[in-house]
Amino acid sequence: MRRQRHPGALRRLAAHEGRVLHSFALWIGRRRHQVGPQDRAFGYARPQAATVYGIAFVCAIETVGVSFLVRQWPAVHAVLLVLDLYTVVLVLGMQAAAVTRPHVLSRDALRIRAGARVDLVIPLAHIAAVRKELKFQGAVSAVPDDVLELSVGAQTSLAVELSEPVTYVQLLGKRRKVTSVRFHADESGELAKALTTAVAPA
Repeated sequence: MRRQRHPGALRRLAAHEGRVLHSFALWIGRRRHQVGPQDRAFGYARPQAATVYGIAFVCAIETVGVSFLVRQWPAVHAVLLVLDLYTVVLVLGMQAAAVTRPHVLSRDALRIRAGARVDLVIPLAHIAAVRKELKFQGAVSAVPDDVLELSVGAQTSLAVELSEPVTYVQLLGKRRKVTSVRFHADESGELAKALTTAVAPA
């Protein structure tokens, strides 16, 4: 039986970059990605906002400085200007992706996202427990292989334990089974309450 190959790393990185740019367009248009009228969306971008905007500001200052240094070489100036401006857009796109791709609680699933990088759908029937739990990245020595940790601003605020493992696909295509997910939500208490209520009938 012929083994199915995963798409190449470059293809996956290009697809990720495309999602980031699409998120930037959604951000400008004040829209969100795949949030239905009956779904509940929960943001998570707040802790990283200051850092992202700070990086974007530094990149913008660098763009001005580099442009001044290479102003005598028009061709080099044009190329570097395009690259630097594109870098600023990508940095802002990281925040845009986090804002426009929130966690989504639907009638039968919890969709946990981390910008354009992670999009994990967990059926509510597979959720065994939900708890509000503030953890900071690096506070523990190691994260078990079956635990997915999606920190924002070096912190997570919720933990979901699963009765059945789900498959997490990493950015470059590697797959692993996870039985617990730690992630952040700006309104972690509200999400914990809503998720506990949604899981209760199951």
